[in-house]
Amino acid sequence: MERKQYQLGDIVQMKKPHPCGTNEMEIIRLGMDIRIKCVGCKHSVLVPRAKFESKLKKVLRSNPEANTANQNSALE
Repeated sequence: MERKQYQLGDIVQMKKPHPCGTNEMEIIRLGMDIRIKCVGCKHSVLVPRAKFESKLKKVLRSNPEANTANQNSALE
Protein backbone atom coordinates (compact mmCIF):
# COMPACT_ATOMS: atom_id res chain seq x y z
CA MET A 1 0.00 0.00 0.00
CA GLU A 2 1.35 3.41 -0.99
CA ARG A 3 2.06 5.90 1.78
CA LYS A 4 0.48 9.31 1.58
CA GLN A 5 2.76 12.15 0.57
CA TYR A 6 3.00 15.18 2.82
CA GLN A 7 4.90 18.41 2.23
CA LEU A 8 6.66 20.78 4.59
CA GLY A 9 4.31 23.59 5.52
CA ASP A 10 1.11 21.56 5.10
CA ILE A 11 -1.60 22.43 7.64
CA VAL A 12 -3.28 19.27 8.94
CA GLN A 13 -6.22 18.62 11.24
CA MET A 14 -5.71 16.02 13.96
CA LYS A 15 -8.46 13.87 15.50
CA LYS A 16 -7.89 15.23 19.01
CA PRO A 17 -7.21 18.89 19.77
CA HIS A 18 -3.98 20.11 21.35
CA PRO A 19 -4.34 21.16 25.04
CA CYS A 20 -4.41 24.82 23.91
CA GLY A 21 -7.70 24.11 22.12
CA THR A 22 -6.78 24.01 18.42
CA ASN A 23 -6.46 20.85 16.35
CA GLU A 24 -4.61 22.46 13.42
CA MET A 25 -0.92 21.58 13.10
CA GLU A 26 1.78 22.59 10.61
CA ILE A 27 4.26 19.99 9.35
CA ILE A 28 7.77 21.33 9.93
CA ARG A 29 9.90 18.15 9.53
CA LEU A 30 9.48 14.97 7.49
CA GLY A 31 11.20 11.59 7.70
CA MET A 32 10.59 8.43 9.69
CA ASP A 33 9.28 10.81 12.33
CA ILE A 34 7.18 13.88 11.60
CA ARG A 35 7.52 17.10 13.60
CA ILE A 36 4.32 19.09 13.80
CA LYS A 37 3.84 22.57 15.26
CA CYS A 38 0.58 23.72 16.84
CA VAL A 39 -0.87 26.66 14.90
CA GLY A 40 -2.36 28.11 18.11
CA CYS A 41 0.48 28.08 20.65
CA LYS A 42 3.50 27.21 18.41
CA HIS A 43 4.44 24.15 20.52
CA SER A 44 6.12 21.43 18.44
CA VAL A 45 5.86 17.66 18.84
CA LEU A 46 7.89 14.85 17.22
CA VAL A 47 5.58 11.96 16.29
CA PRO A 48 6.44 8.62 14.63
CA ARG A 49 5.03 8.53 11.08
CA ALA A 50 2.74 5.54 11.79
CA LYS A 51 1.22 7.26 14.83
CA PHE A 52 0.88 10.54 12.90
CA GLU A 53 -1.01 8.81 10.08
CA SER A 54 -3.40 7.13 12.53
CA LYS A 55 -4.07 10.41 14.42
CA LEU A 56 -4.50 12.52 11.26
CA LYS A 57 -8.04 13.53 10.35
CA LYS A 58 -7.38 15.44 7.10
CA VAL A 59 -5.02 17.80 5.29
CA LEU A 60 -6.57 21.28 5.44
CA ARG A 61 -4.13 23.25 3.29
CA SER A 62 -1.30 21.95 1.20
CA ASN A 63 1.79 24.13 0.91
CA PRO A 64 1.66 25.66 -2.60
CA GLU A 65 5.35 26.69 -2.49
CA ALA A 66 6.47 23.07 -2.03
CA ASN A 67 4.36 21.93 -5.00
CA THR A 68 5.82 24.57 -7.35
CA ALA A 69 9.35 23.84 -6.14
CA ASN A 70 8.89 20.14 -6.92
CA GLN A 71 7.53 20.93 -10.39
CA ASN A 72 10.39 23.34 -11.15
CA SER A 73 13.05 20.81 -10.10
CA ALA A 74 11.40 18.11 -12.23
CA LEU A 75 11.51 20.37 -15.30
CA GLU A 76 15.26 21.06 -14.99
